[in-house]
Amino acid sequence: METGTTPPRPGFRKHLRPAVVPGDATYLVSEQGVTAVEGAAMAALAPLLDGSRDLAELARETRGVLSPGQLGSILGQLAEADLVADFAPAAGPGGPAAGGPGHSDATSAFWESAGLDGTRADAELSAGRVRLLTVGGDEDRRAARDAFRSAGIALARPGETTAHTLTVVLCEDYLSPALADIDAVQRRTGRPWLLAKPSGVQPWLGPIFQPGSGACWHCLHNRLRHHRSAHSYVGRALGLSAPVTPPRAHITASRASALHLLALQAATWLGGFRDSRQSSVWTLDSLRGEGRHHPVERRPQCPACGDPTLVAARARQPVVLRSRPKVPTGGGHRSVPAREMLQRHEHLVSEVTGVVRLLNRDPRCPEGLNAFVSGSNPALLGDGVHTLRSALRSHSAGKGVTELDAKVGALCEALERYSGTFQGDEERIPGRYAELGGAAVHPNALQLYDERQFARRQEWNALHSPFQFVCDPFDENAVVDWTPVWSLTERRHRLLPTAMLYFATPQRAGAPVPVRADSNGNAAGSSLEDAVLQGFYELVERDAVALWWYNRTLQPRVDPESFGEEWITRMRASYAALGREFWVLDVTSDLGIPVMCAVSRRTRSPGAGCQDPEDREDREDREDIVFGFGCHPDPALALRRALTEMTQMLPAVLDTRNSFEDPVFRDWCTRRTLADQPYLAPDPQARTLRAGDFGHTPRADLREDVADAVALLHRHGMELLVLDQTRPDLGVPVVKVLVPGLRHFWARFAPGRLYDVPVRLGRRADPVDYDGLNPIPVFV
Repeated sequence: METGTTPPRPGFRKHLRPAVVPGDATYLVSEQGVTAVEGAAMAALAPLLDGSRDLAELARETRGVLSPGQLGSILGQLAEADLVADFAPAAGPGGPAAGGPGHSDATSAFWESAGLDGTRADAELSAGRVRLLTVGGDEDRRAARDAFRSAGIALARPGETTAHTLTVVLCEDYLSPALADIDAVQRRTGRPWLLAKPSGVQPWLGPIFQPGSGACWHCLHNRLRHHRSAHSYVGRALGLSAPVTPPRAHITASRASALHLLALQAATWLGGFRDSRQSSVWTLDSLRGEGRHHPVERRPQCPACGDPTLVAARARQPVVLRSRPKVPTGGGHRSVPAREMLQRHEHLVSEVTGVVRLLNRDPRCPEGLNAFVSGSNPALLGDGVHTLRSALRSHSAGKGVTELDAKVGALCEALERYSGTFQGDEERIPGRYAELGGAAVHPNALQLYDERQFARRQEWNALHSPFQFVCDPFDENAVVDWTPVWSLTERRHRLLPTAMLYFATPQRAGAPVPVRADSNGNAAGSSLEDAVLQGFYELVERDAVALWWYNRTLQPRVDPESFGEEWITRMRASYAALGREFWVLDVTSDLGIPVMCAVSRRTRSPGAGCQDPEDREDREDREDIVFGFGCHPDPALALRRALTEMTQMLPAVLDTRNSFEDPVFRDWCTRRTLADQPYLAPDPQARTLRAGDFGHTPRADLREDVADAVALLHRHGMELLVLDQTRPDLGVPVVKVLVPGLRHFWARFAPGRLYDVPVRLGRRADPVDYDGLNPIPVFV
């Protein structure tokens, strides 16, 4: 830069060190790498570019080697490559450099490594001022002031509210209610602020919130709360306004390092450095010296910085389906390949700010088989410790022939459950069923409890897992919240209770529980049409399974090898190595869409396959039966889904230390055998079905498949309902599909298809008696 009329003095940027290798090249060395510049002219000029010579002096000292034109050309090329800068001379003999007190070549090199003008950035830092706030004790505040001052950062005086550039807030918990007030003030004044939790084994630094640009604290709060369900439950149980926080944990060195890194983050921001990771939560593992950035993304539906009406408005709109050409993938017909689906949405995986906490291979899964887990299951979250414990044990999961398919499946299941969890911005219409007319659907048309189940519900609920919960009878005169769902059959909106559509919908403590959401028909997809189909196939699958399971009818065997897929041979070998066999049943219902059940049992001692040596002796006579279901118009895909879902269940019986907390599952593994449950075996009188026995007419468009589903249900006198649960901040299509009358595979024993269809299909001569239903409920 120029000072008055003093000519500039070109020199290499301070983060570069020139090194001339005679006869080779001139090398410019920096922390970012090495740049080579060839030529004798550059070799002659390089030692002179130290910022102490103006252009006239450079021309004089290179006379005979470079012409003035060559000198100007080389300097121009170096400037264009951002390798040189113009430096002003010292202020006077022996005076400080123009950057001000404390300015040095090292300081300039630091800022220039960040792509900034060193003198200007240092001046910006010196002129900046930080306002320091604490939410909690003053111990961190005092230590932080010392760290900031040692970093050369000026601090606003206590009580100053305007004379500062950046606000830094220290807290013990990012979910502290007091942060909402600070966020409101910062957004109202348009001032940026930096949040930090410097204590703990894992300190958190950031993000820097910039009102009007990017996410706000409420966006972050929403994501953090999603991962803190257990802490929130304990806090509510104790009457607290925030989740219970763990005790402080730090040593002098860990807290000091966190505070100095916080000061560094503030200093670089004040100096003008901008990077996308400044909008992240930076977690520091003080024990292992590791750090990770967790992006904080703006939620378009955020009630503080976005439009909170977006989700409700979506529910009020018709569900419009569009043409979607199919892209074959390992798990079915989609509109986007699995790898692209993962690339689009893997950024949603983060244990801190993500929707999906993790996306890992199930460590219990045997080599050669594929099962992934993706965090706890919000479908089980409730206000009771029983459901909380179940949620902490249960995981969203995915399966597949390949790791990619299993990984994408686990991701989609976690996203569908997150999207189907109540967040407060859903469309809700209070009213009484008796007054809503034909638009309202009676809950028991979907829940399908028998009156005898209502009568014995307290005893039943005390003995079974939350999955098998029997609700209280629905009071048609009670005022409840209703949410519109779109009927693809009748092309109009219908109404269902909100608490039946969204997990963890708030309910008054001690009040009756007449409805409850479950995951049946919830689906995420690569498109809306894809999601609708996956939800529909799940309903068809579970209906078919219920008809078979509770009637305990014998079903034909399916020959997996007849489908000609090499991976089935590998899978059979993997099971044999574990001392297991498997087979497949056809349980297709009157709807005609292929539904298969894969069953596996242990045939010999698991030996090394058992992960608990002390448990081997007790397992000698056990069969540890597992099963999986699959449904798809393409029978090969129905088979694939059944076999891979069976594999997804397999780790639970290989390592039963956690699984056995469920008494139904404990009883199943320790007592039930094929001889005890003969309906799990193929019908010995039926012909084995091969691939060619299943009719299938391929279609090229997903919308056509949806139209076929609507027409099929219409012929059976049933209606296809869809609720679009897509969340604007995710961009992943998620729906809940419902068909009144189709059975759940959980214990729902009302009159209807459960009793009638097996007779129509010729599986039974007479309807099963209520007391003759399978007493073991499906528990997957």
